[in-house]
Amino acid sequence: MDDDSPYARWEQRTEIPLFLASLIFLAAYAARVLTVDMTPVWRSVCWVTLLSLWLLFAGDYVVRWHLSGQRFPHFARTHFLHTVVVILPLLRPLRIVPLYDAVQHRQGAPRLSLHARVIAYASLSTLLLGFAGALAVYQQERGAPGATMRTFGDAVWWAAETISTVGYGDITPVTTGGRAIAMGMMAGGLALLGAVTGSFSSWLLQIFSHESDKRPPDS
Repeated sequence: MDDDSPYARWEQRTEIPLFLASLIFLAAYAARVLTVDMTPVWRSVCWVTLLSLWLLFAGDYVVRWHLSGQRFPHFARTHFLHTVVVILPLLRPLRIVPLYDAVQHRQGAPRLSLHARVIAYASLSTLLLGFAGALAVYQQERGAPGATMRTFGDAVWWAAETISTVGYGDITPVTTGGRAIAMGMMAGGLALLGAVTGSFSSWLLQIFSHESDKRPPDS
């Protein structure tokens, strides 16, 4: 039976608009970071956009807390991802699992298999985390004394190395903020890659098990 609580109804109604708002937030942040010669007017527009969307995310968080009927410390612990994306709104696009559920609830389309959903979620989350991390670390490292990350392309290459846990060491952050971002990306990359490989391995084992069950017994 579907959850028809006020909290669930709020999530179903707001998840898609908030996801689109998170993409706008990411685009505005990318414009501020990557456009070096941006005019003061457009820089102000980007700043107002970022602030307005962050207030929107914070308002959504407050409404969810109120609808949950829980004390704030308990709500913050049991809704950890909500808390994180309010503090770090660049990570808001990672909330694609409830987005998928909201789309399925509206369309009534057949659901993907569990393994396919995990692989799709983790793969898309990896791409979004890599792009957001590259932007954030590039903003910290650009122009820093002794920095080896001189272009956004360097930042993207570094993000791919970090998330994949390869770590060639050719590009490393030198600022405190850049290293803090690197630690978060390492942890996120390990979790996401573990989810992909674990789900893919389970899917293969399931297929091989079904094939073995279909074989006639040896005479």
